[in-house]
Amino acid sequence: MDNARLWPILTVASALTLVCAVAAGVAASSASFELTRGPTAAELKAAAQREVAQRWRTWEAGRVFPATLPYSAEQGGRERARRLGISPRVGCAEAVDAEAAPALADAGCRAVLRATYIDALRGVLVTVGVVALPDEARAVRAKAAFPAGGAPVPGLRPLAFHGTVADRFTPSVRQQGSVRQSGPYLVLTTAGQVDGRPARVAEQRPAVFAFATEISERILADLSRPRMPDCAAEEWQC
Repeated sequence: MDNARLWPILTVASALTLVCAVAAGVAASSASFELTRGPTAAELKAAAQREVAQRWRTWEAGRVFPATLPYSAEQGGRERARRLGISPRVGCAEAVDAEAAPALADAGCRAVLRATYIDALRGVLVTVGVVALPDEARAVRAKAAFPAGGAPVPGLRPLAFHGTVADRFTPSVRQQGSVRQSGPYLVLTTAGQVDGRPARVAEQRPAVFAFATEISERILADLSRPRMPDCAAEEWQC
């Protein structure tokens, strides 16, 4: 092959080599940028949402359910509800009435954490249940399975502790319930009186149970409040 015919071939080959080199350089530059750039606002938001969604299992039980919680007393002023115990069981179906269990299953319920509190006057018991769902949309969907007007059924099952003042806190004692939602969590309550009187014969005094909703809202706010990621800390995945 003469030089006249060989030259175009060499020229094309050189051009292709240059193009490949430029492409490789661009790819290397892009990879280097991806490795060295800081997280975007969207990535920080996603990291914060992931951290919130994992709190039900990364937080210690005493952080989810503090030993005492403040509330507004029926007579005025501030009182504190005291925690009697936390359940070691986290199953979804066993924590709620059978009528509500399918809705939690359909929404992908991950766990239901429960603790029982007593009011400052030691007359009213309330079980608080934290329902962990995969995301906010499914939490909103699951919320519809529970009555919004204060009826305790279908709802959270009370958590009794034998040998304590909560010994008689059975399903028949329930007099009021509540449901609140924020982020991927529902917080349910069920309340009744310490003496174990059945709801059908109890004196109807809704105000004495108002603190149940108040402490549940405090638990929900702490659990669902996002915080700015610290990408240098091991707990974050930015």
